[in-house]
Amino acid sequence: MDLDLVFLGTAASMPTAQRGPTALLVRRGSERLLFDCGEGTQRQLQRSVVGLPDLQEIFLTHFHADHFLGLPGMLKTFALRGRDETPLTVYGPRGLKELFNRLRPFLGRLPYPLAPVELEPGRRIERGDYAIEAFAVDHGVEALGYVLDEQERPGRFDVAVADALGVPDGPDRGRLQAGEEVTVPSGRTVTPAEVLGEPRHGRKLVLTGDTAPSPLVVQAAHGADLLVHEASFLTEEAERARETMHSTAAGAADVARLAQVRLLALTHVSPRYFGQELADEAREIFEDTVVPRDFDVIEIPFPERGVPRLVKRGARPPHGADSAAPAEAPMIEP
Repeated sequence: MDLDLVFLGTAASMPTAQRGPTALLVRRGSERLLFDCGEGTQRQLQRSVVGLPDLQEIFLTHFHADHFLGLPGMLKTFALRGRDETPLTVYGPRGLKELFNRLRPFLGRLPYPLAPVELEPGRRIERGDYAIEAFAVDHGVEALGYVLDEQERPGRFDVAVADALGVPDGPDRGRLQAGEEVTVPSGRTVTPAEVLGEPRHGRKLVLTGDTAPSPLVVQAAHGADLLVHEASFLTEEAERARETMHSTAAGAADVARLAQVRLLALTHVSPRYFGQELADEAREIFEDTVVPRDFDVIEIPFPERGVPRLVKRGARPPHGADSAAPAEAPMIEP
């Protein structure tokens, strides 16, 4: 099951020529989950190899304009191109329904079902083999971060041991992998523990949205494969960061260090910075830090297959291709 994160917008507060406002797309298998929808997000998608899919779920971290202004236009585009049955759910903190009440005159009547769902910190949305959990952040307004947390997977199936125990090829081996006991032709009962190795960890992805460094983020991100944390300032602007309840690169790095994550990605980059200076400051505290640009991708393999890695321009169309890609290109294998 592939899992990666496409950085559609990495700017703080306002767009620049190189960076759009905040928008992140999680791709897990065939699922597409959008987190925040800054101004121009639909165009960023159309300029990428992803194209503009009929998203079924959007998660907003909070209601500052640079995190949701792209939403009304995207919702209207879905309507204009004929979407009429595919439902769309938008999740966010308290105040989401009031936001949609205020947007209604601009949206008009949409032909498809649209459901705003307000989440409290700690609310966990179960999805079978993974869950999305909202957690509180420290930004001075109603704001949430999100954890995508996969369940443990069964250990590796030991074919040699199964052969020795007389487990025939076929459904019995599948039942053992699913955690069931089976009876082999000799009459012996074989348990999953006899043929399976230790359970294997799933993957954990944490997106903070805007926040000051917080113990709440450290707790939510503990052991994560990837932590995406804002870094609006350098330490020289620490007072400004405290006033606005944002983070410095060093503050975000300290969160990553305490949470023992595998990779830290800094985003929400102020126009005053290029990005490298943020990375340099953060790496003094937490070496495994990257500062993605728009259309970069971070791939998150299963832990036993390697570490998360940044693929620069991984969501850019091939050189010379039409910028409005109608279909998604294959994901890059680790």
